[in-house]
Amino acid sequence: MISMKKITKQFGDLVVLKDINLEVEKGKVVVIIGPSGSGKTTLLRCLNILEQPEEGSISIDQQTVDFTKRITKKEVLSFRKQTGMVFQTYNLFPHFTAIENVMEGPVTVQGVNKKAARKKAEELLKKVGLSEKVNVYPHQLSGGQQQRVGIARAMAIDPKVMLFDEPTSALDPELVGEVLLVMKQLAEEGRTMVVVTHEMKFARSVADEVIFMDQGRIIERGKPDEVFSKPKEQRTKEFLNLINQ
Repeated sequence: MISMKKITKQFGDLVVLKDINLEVEKGKVVVIIGPSGSGKTTLLRCLNILEQPEEGSISIDQQTVDFTKRITKKEVLSFRKQTGMVFQTYNLFPHFTAIENVMEGPVTVQGVNKKAARKKAEELLKKVGLSEKVNVYPHQLSGGQQQRVGIARAMAIDPKVMLFDEPTSALDPELVGEVLLVMKQLAEEGRTMVVVTHEMKFARSVADEVIFMDQGRIIERGKPDEVFSKPKEQRTKEFLNLINQ
């Protein structure tokens, strides 16, 4: 489903990803953990080419982008359509209602007619528990509600892969649960998901595989119980001990 091979990414002289190799099977949930600055978000942004690596290749299904060659804007846009991304901050259009935010992608990117797009947007907002908020503007929603609109918006283009970049990090603690619940429901539906998060309980209960990153490298990977209860690498042990204090 997803294949990253020998991905290297740098900003100037700073190498933030070093020879990353990652495989994700269809319908699996992979959760990436690690300290700040370890390269987690950059890896996620490379997956939909919001950041373009200097080396390596990425495949989603049958579509492959080889970063050793010149890549056209058309190739990037085509590849990006396969992913739906939910960001740390909600990034909703403030002048659009909740339903207009969800409709925007299908209408402007995919050319879906507004009637069909609205019907689908209503279904998605119901799915994330916001049926009563369809005509409400972002500033009238809580942070958790805005993030759930963001999830509905990401799903609206029927992506093959859902990418989550620390989707609860900007939320007040009491609002985290409602977003994680929606994500858990998506996982139970068999959606392919790659999640960067600091929510270790979520990672332990929902992930099929947990990846620990540090200094731009994948240090350890395995089933949640293996990584959290019996980590093999000393750096993983140090990180988990620190966050469990």
